[in-house]
Amino acid sequence: MSSTLLWSRDLVTAGTVLFQRALDSLDDAALTEPTALEGWTRAHVVAHVAANAEALVNLATWARTGVETPMYASPEQRGSDIEKGAVKPAAELREWFCDSAAGLDKALGALDGECWTRLVRTAQGRTVPATEVPWMRTREVMVHAVDLDGGVGFDDLPTDFLIEVLHDAAAKRSRGADGPAVVLVSTDPTDTVDGTPRSTAWPVVGVGEAVQVRGPLAQLAAYITGRDHTGLTTDGGTLPGLPRWL
Repeated sequence: MSSTLLWSRDLVTAGTVLFQRALDSLDDAALTEPTALEGWTRAHVVAHVAANAEALVNLATWARTGVETPMYASPEQRGSDIEKGAVKPAAELREWFCDSAAGLDKALGALDGECWTRLVRTAQGRTVPATEVPWMRTREVMVHAVDLDGGVGFDDLPTDFLIEVLHDAAAKRSRGADGPAVVLVSTDPTDTVDGTPRSTAWPVVGVGEAVQVRGPLAQLAAYITGRDHTGLTTDGGTLPGLPRWL
């Protein structure tokens, strides 16, 4: 994780604002409509993001107290929470998102320096320092803000987030190495952070000879996270299909 704690928490706030903006653009009837995520309506997406905030409060509690507090009791409980949440009245669902986001912000704000170094366990079974919890939330609110299809696209996401999610997703796909080998190359103008040029290429370890995929930063991020994308090119003309991201 290349981001600092405060930088990542700032992105949590920015992502929450974007998700709220997308949610506010939708009327109640629109929440029952399907998304590009198989089997999920917009209400499923909102329920997932709200339940995720509560699950991450558990990790913050674990970090603060040192008492093991898993994100979810089981994968079945996680799925059940989403399904039950998806059929809540729209007003309750909207309130759940707001309240859970505020609860997570309070829980993160209660952590001090020592707490952030404690190890917690993600729903995927990875053991990570608590400093990764803000990034886990940032990833959820940013990408799912796009999934709501409420006027927020990858082009609206902050550049810092796009670069970080490219690092994150490329690393995860490389660990699994169960998809095609690709190298993602940004065609956006290169700028710098504190005098250091930003990353412009992200290799993904996989099967076969690596295919270079070129395009705008936002569309590369959409591609590597398995979302709809445009404006990407390869030497062969055909974009390799990628397996599921998360």
